[in-house]
This record gives sequence, C-alpha cells and structure tokens, in this order.
Amino acid sequence: MFGGPKVKIDKDLLEKIKKYAGIAGYSSPEEFIHHALEKEISQLEEAGESEEDIKKKLRGLGYIS
Repeated sequence: MFGGPKVKIDKDLLEKIKKYAGIAGYSSPEEFIHHALEKEISQLEEAGESEEDIKKKLRGLGYIS
C-alpha cells in the first residue's frame, strides 16, 4: 500500500503529522496521510467542481503554482 512513489514533506509538517497520527489512533504517519488525502479527494469529487476550479483552489492554498 505504501511502497509506491515517495513524496517530500518538510520536517515541521512531518512532526505535526507524527504527533496527530498518534493522537488520532492511526497505526503510522503514512496511514494518517493516506486517509487525509482520500478524504480531501472525496470532498473534491463530491463537490462536482471542474478541473479548472480545483486547480484555482489548490493554487490559492499554495499546493500548486
């Protein structure tokens, strides 16, 4: 499940992920990240937004340039 592509995450964010993954009862930071990404993608899909709307939203959040 988690043996695929790698993603770089800055150290400060990774520390927060580790902290909250443990508090929330996830078995690993990877499981927490996987769940968070699935949840976000599901929300985008349910909103029925166009690809361009999604890109604008992600740009506004600083995730893409």
